[in-house]
Amino acid sequence: MNAPKENGRGISGLLPGAADMDALIRAEHHDPFSMLGPRDDGAGGQFIRAYLPDALSVKVLSREGEQELGTLEMSEVPGFFAGHFPRAQPYLLKINWAGGEQITEDPYSFGPLLGEMDLYLFAEGNHRDLSSCLGAQVKNVDGIDGVRFSVWAPNARRVSVVGGFNNWDGRRHPMRLRHPAGVWEIFIPRLKPGEAYKYEILGANGILPLKADPMALATQLPPDTASVVAAPLQFDWQDNGWMQSRGERHVASAPLSIYELHAGSWQLDHSDEFVVRQYNWHELGERLIPYIKELGFTHIELMPIMEHPFGGSWGYQPLSQFAPTARFGSPDDFAAFVNACHQADIGVILDWVPAHFPTDAHGLAQFDGTALYEYGNPQEGFHQDWDTLIYNLGRTEVHGFMLASALHWLKHFHVDGLRVDAVASMLYRDYSRKAGEWVPNRHGGRENLEAIDFLRHLNDVVVLEVPGAMVIAEESTAWPGVSQSTQQGGLGFSYKWNMGWMHDTLHYMQQDPIHRAHHHGELSFGLIYAWSEKFILPISHDEVVHGKHSLIDKMPGDRWQKFANLRAYLAFMWTHPGKKLLFMGCEFGQWREWNHDEQLDWYLLQYAEHIGVKKLVSDLNRIYREVPALHEQDCVPQGFQWVIGDDAANSVFAWLRWSKGGDPVLVVANLTPVPRERYRIGVPFAGLWTELLNSDASTYAGSNVGNGGGVQTDDSKSHGMPVSLALNLPPLGVLILRPKLD
Repeated sequence: MNAPKENGRGISGLLPGAADMDALIRAEHHDPFSMLGPRDDGAGGQFIRAYLPDALSVKVLSREGEQELGTLEMSEVPGFFAGHFPRAQPYLLKINWAGGEQITEDPYSFGPLLGEMDLYLFAEGNHRDLSSCLGAQVKNVDGIDGVRFSVWAPNARRVSVVGGFNNWDGRRHPMRLRHPAGVWEIFIPRLKPGEAYKYEILGANGILPLKADPMALATQLPPDTASVVAAPLQFDWQDNGWMQSRGERHVASAPLSIYELHAGSWQLDHSDEFVVRQYNWHELGERLIPYIKELGFTHIELMPIMEHPFGGSWGYQPLSQFAPTARFGSPDDFAAFVNACHQADIGVILDWVPAHFPTDAHGLAQFDGTALYEYGNPQEGFHQDWDTLIYNLGRTEVHGFMLASALHWLKHFHVDGLRVDAVASMLYRDYSRKAGEWVPNRHGGRENLEAIDFLRHLNDVVVLEVPGAMVIAEESTAWPGVSQSTQQGGLGFSYKWNMGWMHDTLHYMQQDPIHRAHHHGELSFGLIYAWSEKFILPISHDEVVHGKHSLIDKMPGDRWQKFANLRAYLAFMWTHPGKKLLFMGCEFGQWREWNHDEQLDWYLLQYAEHIGVKKLVSDLNRIYREVPALHEQDCVPQGFQWVIGDDAANSVFAWLRWSKGGDPVLVVANLTPVPRERYRIGVPFAGLWTELLNSDASTYAGSNVGNGGGVQTDDSKSHGMPVSLALNLPPLGVLILRPKLD
């Protein structure tokens, strides 16, 4: 039995000094572990101190057998308990609260938790598995199950983890600071997955708004903003075949056709007439995967699914860079979705946002009372266009944090690629800023050297750590070598979005055909630089929102011409050098702009014209995959040859695509509503050229002007070729032909 007055000490002799006690009760003590928990008495016994505000009484039990060893006496400070025990041994606290009894190990009886190597790698910015290190980790420490919390807040005076388990009271679990890394840690025994938590941080100027965990692996469902303790991902992956082969699927000579979608609005559940709800990952997969298989896309690209507080940001203002949004299920549910896609031979690409983050008070902004994740100077750290803060990637810990985020999705969730959002805003310090509104780099230039170093490091690490995975740049400037290796001075991305091609070709298609002759070069200009990078041709969500009109509604003319123009444009895109990306709804000609709060207009698929567009996309994907000439040399000039590029008067284009083996495909586009009979086009080989596709075919709800499935060459030389074809060119149509192989 404990004897509080043993050795004539009394309870007062067990208490810390007045200054320490005062700091503790005001939750300002910088080192609570120096005051609380077991203390060696120098004679084989121990003192035990516990600060448990609102506790009524505390008993001490042996850890083995839970034998009562004595009582901790409450001091004059309510909630502060202390006692002396003649023999030092592991113990439990039996705490009597107004609401009941709790038996637990003492969090302050555990020594330092994080290993020195973890802390070193974190400080260096090169920890490759940070999501298994910082944050809330379900662990067994000294044989005790619980949760280890750790968070980087080097300028904080005190950090506590708070949640329902301690009544959100920052006095209950103040953490230990690990010098010099600036990481705070604590192990809370017996805590289980599913607990919501935040950090209470005392900054230089007082207590900050409660902060979500930057390293959280799961979160509450918005609008709630707390982090959630997640069990380690223990998914039984069944995608080994895909993972072994995906490297071959991502090389520049392979077909890559991407369907971009917003998981929250692709399709919604309307089964309850009073409630419209979003599908979870399982339900979405059941509906999406067969649809993607039918359309023939090789990959899907999900707009950001990292947790983001505001749904209207479409995910582009994420706050939890390691947590799949709770909107569609748990992390395990998301893993199951990726696994199901892979089993169906569909790759998964995620949008990822390392450029900026929102200013929400519970997020990264002024995380420890200082500009920690962001630049301190608003001319560097505040993005005026998006009302967001800019990551200070020159800080090693922030660099490492974002590097670890990328690896987290690629390694733990088997994601096949990341599309890096807003790369242009990362590369230039003067991006969207006027003179005098930006800070030059150390050389006086406009390049953001820290962000450039980060992107290069990221791409090099991905190659080493996740072979076969892609990193794709959304980059809209003329920055050289975006998709060139870092060893050759490039940024090291796998592919770059061709924004110039998208702007030019859409501008051309929006012209009335009578005026297209004056814009002829807009359709062909992209071929001047088509091989300067490994390009993806993107028709993304950004092109069908904010008054820009849907893809079909951009097209001029009456209803028939709009559909014909859309089919011609899609056929032009699929036969143009470069990989393909199409946003949901464009594949069947949705009339209205995309709205993130509504599902796609699926009812349109009862009409022949919309069915026709969808059938065309399916056939284009099939031909693109099956015909080597249309994909093998996408990224090299040997794969393309102009036949007719200068017939502006007729708005006719013709070109050859070549396979590595020398097999050609002829593409002819007539971008006026005037059919052209016996239009002569030179070709390299004599014989029968068969139509692989006619975008004006009746099966696509077109007018069915064409060539009866094939045309025989004649000996007339044309366009520098030994023989030629006299083709019937359909109105606002594209033909794909190839020589009949014996």
